[in-house]
Amino acid sequence: MRTSHLPIRAVTLSGFAGLVRELGGSGQDLLAAHGLDEGQVARGDNIFIGFDTVESLLEAAADRCGAPDFGLRLAAQQDIRILGPLAIAMENAATVGETVDLAARYLFVHSPALSLKRVADPAGAKHVIGLRYASATGSSSPQTVDYGLGMVHRVLNVLNGGGRYGLRSAYLPHPRLAEVSAYTRHFQAEVRFDQPEAVLRVPRHLMSVPVRGGSEMLRSIATEYLETHFVDRAAPLAEFVFDILDDHRGADPLGVPEVAKLLCLHPRALQRLLLAEGFTFNGIADDVRRHQAWTLITATALPFSHVATRVGLHEQSSLTRAVRRWFGVSPSQLRKSPGTDLPPRLTKVDIPPQG
Repeated sequence: MRTSHLPIRAVTLSGFAGLVRELGGSGQDLLAAHGLDEGQVARGDNIFIGFDTVESLLEAAADRCGAPDFGLRLAAQQDIRILGPLAIAMENAATVGETVDLAARYLFVHSPALSLKRVADPAGAKHVIGLRYASATGSSSPQTVDYGLGMVHRVLNVLNGGGRYGLRSAYLPHPRLAEVSAYTRHFQAEVRFDQPEAVLRVPRHLMSVPVRGGSEMLRSIATEYLETHFVDRAAPLAEFVFDILDDHRGADPLGVPEVAKLLCLHPRALQRLLLAEGFTFNGIADDVRRHQAWTLITATALPFSHVATRVGLHEQSSLTRAVRRWFGVSPSQLRKSPGTDLPPRLTKVDIPPQG
């Protein structure tokens, strides 16, 4: 399954164009080549783009600007507040450990492609733990990994009042991209390359260190918002589910358990949250098939039996019934005269009131 097109907030690219310009390139041209502009990034809190787009942009910028440490540079200049309500909760946590746990629980609000988790120290030191940064894609581009782990390091610095927090070393899962000095300057610690995972090795006691200036009231408000309202106001979960299902084409469609795992949710929680948005999982799956079928029928010459397989229907007769239900015509009629524009991605369902 391809998961690199999982959504991520466009605000992730905050400062991207400016940094490219500073390095002698055209950030506007790079964004335009990927169907974006600076205005979208500036508005970015509720605008989502593909994680693969961010990967491509960071790699292209590093190449064109001759800056193999581009990902680190971008992380160094960004503000924790690009994480929105999650940043408020983290900045007002009681301890550094609580901030890590908040990120582990709610980072999917920023993007279901990302995760942060406490792990055992990869070097086996007794008084050290690892903070593992990873993506649901299985393997991210090197610049994206540098940016992501560099951003985790920056957040920990900010939460520690701007001072060093005792980082022992940083592990990166790819070969060295830039001079070692570029990495040590950013992390202020030893950096090792070609490691199994991207990990910051930090002292275990750091997890109990208080966050300076934290407010229990603000933390409570932000956490409650993330827990109960992000679906309606911040994270279009139905869009996430649509993109995941749309990326997985074939005769063996994904079910609720597989999609819930990608989104770091319990299957029942996924279904409950979709209902809160006015959707059901089966309804979204039907929307995906409808969208795919319309494109394959009107824009290709594929035999209808092949179209049926592509959209997860086992028989051509099933495709014929579905197309008649969706568009009121047969597949042959739709191909000869589409008559309508591309159908909307998502259709809300009538959900009876509870109780």
